[in-house]
Amino acid sequence: MNLTHLDENQRPKMVDVSDKSQTTRVAVASGMIQMSQDAFNAIVSEKTKKGPVLQTAVIAAVMGVKQTSTLIPMCHPLNLSGINCDVEELPELPGFKLTVTTKLTGQTGVEMEALTGTSIGLLTIYDMVKAIDKGMIIKNVQLEEKSGGKNGNYKR
Repeated sequence: MNLTHLDENQRPKMVDVSDKSQTTRVAVASGMIQMSQDAFNAIVSEKTKKGPVLQTAVIAAVMGVKQTSTLIPMCHPLNLSGINCDVEELPELPGFKLTVTTKLTGQTGVEMEALTGTSIGLLTIYDMVKAIDKGMIIKNVQLEEKSGGKNGNYKR
């Protein structure tokens, strides 16, 4: 199997997508953060010293999506048409599930953007409540689904 990020001399390169058709591309990624009951309660009751954790995590996720090409070396800078972020409380964990949806019409996919946004949003939650719980676990950051492009659709 030839990797598309390597040239004929096995040197890294950014893939040339100029011959690809523009299609609508959507990707959905998610991840979870598990924490102590005290940390969960502080977030839900908005009683943390650093401010509104979940709202800040959503903003961070959006910013992470937009910065993906500066963080991941072979990612193309993209003209995104939509970013959506949802946070679900998981009291039984206790913790939260963060889901990021990215969308564009273009020549390359948006999976890395969705995954990066998810990771940055979860890291923001960790950063904002680490004074309460340093043992939090970020887990299951994964692509849930994608559509568009020559490889078609994927759903976990």
